[in-house]
Amino acid sequence: MRMLHTMLRVTNLEESLRFYCDILGMKVLRQKDYPGGQFTLAFVGYGDESDNTVIELTYNWGVDTYDIGTAYGHIALGVEDIYKTCQEIKEKGGKVTREPGPMKHGSTVIAFVEDPTGYKIELIQSKTKESQDNS
Repeated sequence: MRMLHTMLRVTNLEESLRFYCDILGMKVLRQKDYPGGQFTLAFVGYGDESDNTVIELTYNWGVDTYDIGTAYGHIALGVEDIYKTCQEIKEKGGKVTREPGPMKHGSTVIAFVEDPTGYKIELIQSKTKESQDNS
């Protein structure tokens, strides 16, 4: 078994695609309208679905609000340079909700951004070769 995708319901598909593709650098892998069910599915990610876990963005036609829920946490993305990544996200119009810095009660450097629907995405600084060698 392997994880295939995580599904998020979005309120504005075009705005969400701009965020995930233009701001976070993912690519639209496939997209299809389902007129009978009045919804559209768009799959985005950093690589082909055969080798990578992706995100399914589900747009239910005419739905413009969702309760995110208290059980939902976040999606996590590893980044090479968290400070540069957050600056680029801001420059592209993205919303950084927690600036980069060490996590509470730990030393891992993290930041949080928010997508147009309100979902949280955690950015985690990848370990450098030097810090991996010292582990």
